[in-house]
Amino acid sequence: MQTTIKSYVAFDGVGLHSGLPARARILPAPPDHGISFRRGDLGPDAAPIPALWNLVEQAPLCTRLINHDGVSVSTVEHVMAALAGCGVHNAVVIVDGPELPILDGSSATFVRGILNCGLRTYDAPVRAIRVTRPVEVTRGDARARLVPHDTLLIEFDIAFEDAAIGNQRKSLNMSNGSFVRELCSSRTFCRKADVDMMRANGLALGGTLENAVVVDGERVLSPGGLRHSDEAVRHKMLDALGDLALAGAPLLAHYQGSRAGHALTNTLLRALFTRPDAFEVVECDAEMCARLPGAGVHMGEMPQVA
Repeated sequence: MQTTIKSYVAFDGVGLHSGLPARARILPAPPDHGISFRRGDLGPDAAPIPALWNLVEQAPLCTRLINHDGVSVSTVEHVMAALAGCGVHNAVVIVDGPELPILDGSSATFVRGILNCGLRTYDAPVRAIRVTRPVEVTRGDARARLVPHDTLLIEFDIAFEDAAIGNQRKSLNMSNGSFVRELCSSRTFCRKADVDMMRANGLALGGTLENAVVVDGERVLSPGGLRHSDEAVRHKMLDALGDLALAGAPLLAHYQGSRAGHALTNTLLRALFTRPDAFEVVECDAEMCARLPGAGVHMGEMPQVA
């Protein structure tokens, strides 16, 4: 049973990179539409931007989509993670600007909005992409890998010099509502030195201590500290889910990321889809649908910190 949200939900915030006010709305869409973005500020004739891996313009700090007309939208990973984690297969995201609002730096506000609206189900088959052979890509000391699995399992490890982050590792089966319970409230994070450098170059003007976890050595500068002791690796897993959702259908695979970022995860999808022997598209039966991210999720699973 494919799903879409029942009614539209709106979000206001700032763009993390531009610092400009941003507004986004998520609207229902019919079966087999998938997820797409529209630039509301460019008028009704602007071409849609399908949320697909082959339209990603790779960048180190966010995921940016650009269609064949050159229309782009940035920082889509948090809303894509929210849609995938809530089990939404079809939706239109209208953005009144070049970048999604950063909100609190996590997916929690998107998730809350989606669950408040509720989901509508259609009597249409859900198709998933099942990985059948291992696929791996590397870049320096970073690695991303997909291996066969009967659900979506995300495993991630990170290593940072700042003692406030250090070495972290986590593995989580994304079945049912685990994304909402475990990951959706984890915020993007950065080093104070990196923030200072970006601002000096006119970037991250909308970034504050309220919409990112900012660390300086062993200190966490953001008010209230961490939401989880391992919030950093949880957020990397959140990002990975959003980037993997650009496959265009739910993935049945074990994703392993080591120091990986947006660009490397997209490179992994590109490698997967150049190997016809490494995946197959399957129609999900009821048992398989029950194991997909978001199946059966409800508002009571939202973490208290969000």
